[in-house]
Amino acid sequence: MTTVALDTGVGPLLRSWREQRRLSQLELALRADSSARHISFIETGRSRPSEEMVLRLAEHLDVPVRERNALLVMAGYAPRYTETALDDPAMGALREGMEQLLQGYDPYPALVVDGTYNVVAANRGIALLLEGVAGHLLAPPLNAMRLTLHPEGLAPRIRNLREWRADLLAQMERQIALARSAELRELYEEVAAYPVPESADGQDEPAGAPSALSFALPMVVEHDGRVLSFVSSIATFNTPMDVTVAELAIETFLPADQETAMYLRSLGS
Repeated sequence: MTTVALDTGVGPLLRSWREQRRLSQLELALRADSSARHISFIETGRSRPSEEMVLRLAEHLDVPVRERNALLVMAGYAPRYTETALDDPAMGALREGMEQLLQGYDPYPALVVDGTYNVVAANRGIALLLEGVAGHLLAPPLNAMRLTLHPEGLAPRIRNLREWRADLLAQMERQIALARSAELRELYEEVAAYPVPESADGQDEPAGAPSALSFALPMVVEHDGRVLSFVSSIATFNTPMDVTVAELAIETFLPADQETAMYLRSLGS
């Protein structure tokens, strides 16, 4: 995944991250045990930051791992974080752990996606939801956003599509602001341009859907003549030291009502 360079030189790029985080030079200096003067010199190119300082500032600015490598390279240093392919033997334990987690979550849907929402692993619960999705959307690499929002994907069966679509697009916007990924921006523009199925026109309170939850927005989806309701949860890895691992996310779908839970358990048995 490539990144979008907003300016040249490590100083302007660090300034861009600081402004995005809405921090003053003094606030950042206090957090990074430095001085506002030194931060100013770094941002204007009058001072070259040490490798340690680049990493310290990136940490306090919550810069994603991939972009930390970019900062180091722009400052004249070697990348610190590796990017290991998920099918590399070194990732064997990670793959096994994710598979066990997904299988353990059956019969409820769960999947793992990378930084551009490509599905790298999924359980049988996800396969259940994808029944009836157009074949071209199921060709590798599967993409979770395309599968959900494409008119030939899940979209026509999602009862509260307008709400769910708005939530997914907002999620992507937040990630784009953080990751500055050209591929993610292209995906966003693609899925945001998908036409909304006619079944969602004028949609507010979907007829026959469970009442709105007070604690989370559910995805209400039709399946085999039934209405299923799920709330989703996304987990990432703590303190990742590899770009690939840093960009993985595990999304699980928890039944939002007893009827959905009982139906999925009946299929699992």
